[in-house]
Amino acid sequence: MLRCDPKGGKEPLDSIYYRGSITAVIHMSVSGNKVHRLGDLQLKIMKRLWDRGEATVADVHQAIGTKPDLAYTTVATMLRKMEARGLVRHRTEGRSFIYHPAVAADAVTRGMADHLLEGLFEGSLADLVSHLLMTREVSREELSKLEKLIAERKKNG
Repeated sequence: MLRCDPKGGKEPLDSIYYRGSITAVIHMSVSGNKVHRLGDLQLKIMKRLWDRGEATVADVHQAIGTKPDLAYTTVATMLRKMEARGLVRHRTEGRSFIYHPAVAADAVTRGMADHLLEGLFEGSLADLVSHLLMTREVSREELSKLEKLIAERKKNG
């Protein structure tokens, strides 16, 4: 495990890279709120826990273990590392650990969306929406929903 701060200590950033993994868990403070950005495997694990409320390692592995190379021990190790970072917690039932999320889905979604917006579109929501509208198939229903959301936002400030 390697801790680093790519900003040279100028921002409150704690990034942990695990050996043998391209995944990093990054915690940043933005206006006093903790921002959680998760790697693909971590996000799959968290989605399973958010959906079920709690799950054993076996439950999580079965739900996300679609790749033949994803070992049970990989999921168990990742859950332990995620617990050390404060993303999940566990309780013991017999010889099994039952894990549950320690962070809310909306906190993670907000952090990841903000990271995408800032990193790729320099904070321009219009550029992000324009990109999505130009590069994806968008149904009339989705466009209507977007129009309603924009109208509500204009109305309510």
